[in-house]
Amino acid sequence: MNDCQHIMDNLSATVIVLDGSLQLLTINPAGEMLFQVSARQILGQSIAELLPHNPSLIQQLSGALRSGHPFTEHGLRVRLADGRDITVDCAVTPLAGDVATELLMEWTPVDRLLRLAREEKMLDQHATSRALIRGLAHEIKNPLGGLRGAAQLLERKLPSRELAEYTSIIIREADRLRGLVDRMIGPNAPLNKRPTNIHQVFEHVRSLVLAEIPEGISVRRDYDPSLPEFPADSDQLIQAILNIARNAAQALDGKGTVWLRSRIERQFTIGQHRHRLTLRVEIEDNGPGVPDELREHIFYPMITGRAEGTGLGLSIAQDIIHQHGGMIECISRPLQTIFRIYLPMGDRNG
Repeated sequence: MNDCQHIMDNLSATVIVLDGSLQLLTINPAGEMLFQVSARQILGQSIAELLPHNPSLIQQLSGALRSGHPFTEHGLRVRLADGRDITVDCAVTPLAGDVATELLMEWTPVDRLLRLAREEKMLDQHATSRALIRGLAHEIKNPLGGLRGAAQLLERKLPSRELAEYTSIIIREADRLRGLVDRMIGPNAPLNKRPTNIHQVFEHVRSLVLAEIPEGISVRRDYDPSLPEFPADSDQLIQAILNIARNAAQALDGKGTVWLRSRIERQFTIGQHRHRLTLRVEIEDNGPGVPDELREHIFYPMITGRAEGTGLGLSIAQDIIHQHGGMIECISRPLQTIFRIYLPMGDRNG
């Protein structure tokens, strides 16, 4: 192996060499991982086949070949052939003499940096909202208790059962509001972590959702059967995933598909900690997508796009996932909404 090839093979950035017809001459291992395909399968293909959703980038590459001028784009959004969207810093350099016969294209993924910044912002927002909610809950529950107690005392003094009907309404409404506040606070019990099979959790959630949804909605599985067990509170995890899956099914308005998906991520960072193995759980639907005005706030309590919704399901799910040391994010556009959950599978790296 020559020195140049050795350097390319060890770069973390994707490096692709294209010929004068924009066909792939070389791709390094980082590129194979990015495209999730081996070099043997794609060498000789046109870059337009590899990136069918990016005509403007193809035009820029053709222009660089004709002019011999390099170009750089920071934060370039690229959609891969399998539908994945990535963000890269792209540098393209024409090679060979006055008239370029080859192009060297280097992609440095910046998705991880953007995700970490987004995650840090989300964690700050979550901590702030939880502190606010717990303080508000305390202020609400105290007078509710007094109100309920006063209604019970009044009920005993009333001369007729007809009048007691009104105090019963006060007591029921006080209990309902107390339950709503408790749900806003989220689960208070400590986690009961045990070795957990994520697919058993999925199957439990699937059976519950199928019992509730109309016939026009299907719930499909896309599991990685090689995933090992990991430490988790299965009951609370079921609740978190069920909340998200119910939302996904309700968003379909009687017709569509919900996918339950499991994958493994290696050397993945959550917060300030890098984990050797991380479980990636996805709940996907092909509904209309999350409205733009709600997208940044959907994990806040009482935020909902449905008139009959309480806006607590996603907030509770986020709280449960954070208690497990994980994170949750939402990627949404029309016909594809993905709630992606990352959960540590064991010891983290230093």
